[in-house]
Amino acid sequence: MASSTYIFSALLLCIFSLSSSSSLAKQSPRPNALVLPITKDKTTLQYTTVINSGTSRNEPGTPLVAASLVFDLGGRHLWVETDTYYCHCNSPMCYRAGSHGCSRCYSDYRPGCNADPCTLTFKNPVNGMVDTGDIASEAVFIQSTNGSNPGRVVKIPSLIISLGTRDLLNGLANGTVGMAGMGRHSVIGLPSQFAKAFGFNRKFAVCLPSSSSSGGRGVAFFGGNGPYVFLPGIKISQLTTTPLLVNPVLVADPIIYEPFVYGEKSPEYFIGVTAIKVAEKTVPINTSLLKINGTTGLGGTKLSTVNPYTVLETSIFKAVTSAFVREATARNITRVPSVKPFGACVSTKNVVVTRLGYAVPEIQLVLQSKDVVWRIFGANSMVSVHSDVICLGFVDGGVNAETSVVVGGLQLEDNLIEIDLAKNTLGFSSTLLGRQTNCANFNFTSTA
Repeated sequence: MASSTYIFSALLLCIFSLSSSSSLAKQSPRPNALVLPITKDKTTLQYTTVINSGTSRNEPGTPLVAASLVFDLGGRHLWVETDTYYCHCNSPMCYRAGSHGCSRCYSDYRPGCNADPCTLTFKNPVNGMVDTGDIASEAVFIQSTNGSNPGRVVKIPSLIISLGTRDLLNGLANGTVGMAGMGRHSVIGLPSQFAKAFGFNRKFAVCLPSSSSSGGRGVAFFGGNGPYVFLPGIKISQLTTTPLLVNPVLVADPIIYEPFVYGEKSPEYFIGVTAIKVAEKTVPINTSLLKINGTTGLGGTKLSTVNPYTVLETSIFKAVTSAFVREATARNITRVPSVKPFGACVSTKNVVVTRLGYAVPEIQLVLQSKDVVWRIFGANSMVSVHSDVICLGFVDGGVNAETSVVVGGLQLEDNLIEIDLAKNTLGFSSTLLGRQTNCANFNFTSTA
């Protein structure tokens, strides 16, 4: 496939794009915030976004090309499968990106086979593949926003990316060409790069659409101070906050990956869950599993847009599903045979449907105090698998799970979460369904 058909166009020298970045940013007024659309892929249950790319030199008449990327909340940076050019080893951008080394191609030089590029080692969390890709820089174009509507399109002249191989795309949503990493890395994480480009706060908010959104788009905001406005004029500003925790270990395994990133902290977002309740009753679990092991990085609770459902370490999974079934049975809800990958399924016969979804026992994640609780109602806990069968959307992560609780996509849908990297806090709205709106109700159709 010719390189012109790939999503990201070639850059000749990263050092030139670095030197031009600040001068280009000064040519137009800086936006206060940026906005990206988020859609849900029905086949993979992954969430995707689109970033438009052009050229660093901004030649007149050059069309923008839309790159469809899997939205990875905890991803370290943006990587893309493409034939493009690279950053020379020891260039300023290589130092900025925290390059893990340099590589050399011993065949004829061509896009994807470059002389002395600097590299980053990274992992696709969907298929588990680890790759070392050349570091590159690209001009991208993103819409600004006032929190209510999208505004003018603005340019980031020099976004740091890395280049992956085609095999890395295995398991990703059809039509995507990489992953957009929103993790907490202070240089190459997209929220940090966006903030640096325009001088706004290192803060962003995510609102994932649900499967019931009928093709509607969720939204991610970067920068700004809120409020976040959803149709019909619902302003979301008062959020419950909890500290973000830092996992001091980037990965607990794999052997191939670890030598390249030794000493790096995890880019993922961990929170301090202290207990789990079902219908206001504390589930008996080994609470030491809820703490991060400072040496190995094992344990704790993190947020993920890559896992479609919440994943629990085996003993926690068994305790939570047993408690749920017990409370459901007390409400005259009938358990039925399980449907993989779920462990607890029930008949819909005696289950009422409300604005907040199926009226089933509520699940609560207790955070830093008994008064700070993430409440999970039926819309975020149940999955319809047959016309008359619904299952608890939590899955078994195994006895050797790296992270004890991974709060997955279903549980995040139609909840607005705000990550403030400067304050190291997570704000969350709880379900927007209770406020008579949802994440698909941001007004993308009219501009500010």
